[in-house]
Amino acid sequence: MSTYKGIAVVKSQEKIATDVYSMVLECKEAAREAKPGQFISLYCKDGSALLPRPISICEIGETTLRIVYRVVGKGTNEFCKLVENDTIEIMGPLGNGFPIEEGKAILIGGGIGIPPMLELAKTLNCEKNIVLGFRDEIFLANEFEAYGSISIASEDGKTGVKGNVLDAIKQNGIEGDVIYACGPTPMLRAIQAYAIEKGIKAYLSLEEKMACGIGACLACVCKSNGIDHHTNVDNKRICKDGPVFEAREIKL
Repeated sequence: MSTYKGIAVVKSQEKIATDVYSMVLECKEAAREAKPGQFISLYCKDGSALLPRPISICEIGETTLRIVYRVVGKGTNEFCKLVENDTIEIMGPLGNGFPIEEGKAILIGGGIGIPPMLELAKTLNCEKNIVLGFRDEIFLANEFEAYGSISIASEDGKTGVKGNVLDAIKQNGIEGDVIYACGPTPMLRAIQAYAIEKGIKAYLSLEEKMACGIGACLACVCKSNGIDHHTNVDNKRICKDGPVFEAREIKL
């Protein structure tokens, strides 16, 4: 797999929820190589923001990549102001995506961990139960409907099951042979324990602040259950070795 670093052209951008934006980028070199679960790094034009911002890939087209992101700081605040035909420097695709396993799949997304599950839902050719967890405002859920059975959990209980994604899985009697999940660490920790308890293989995509995005700086590491050959300690580099890990590989 080759990694592209260069200019992408903004094809469209829209606000789809409070502080959440969907952007489509024209970049055939990156789109050609991208897989579900990978990410791209976006560079700010503001010279004081030296480090790129990693954002998961939501959808992959023939020549385009779609990202859905939340505005949380200086970099994403710059990105959300981009309009059609603006340009931005990107690098990607980066990281390891989701392995494609056989069997009935449970796809779990929480918060801004929901977008990368959309391309995976499109790619998997199997029976799929898709479980989406929201704090309050719902976004993207309707786009999953064509690809599997949808369950929603919300903290305020206004939509779907009141509680978290595991509450929705248990309440709806959802079962499967493999779990794919992306979301905040507390959610992934609970899913990891659930998968191990049930004897289900699970792949977890970790959300983490990154610096270089290519595994050189060791700024984004997680504890592993084995010795990493790069560092000779029990670390995994999330950007390079991940962001997707088999649940039993890592300590959360």
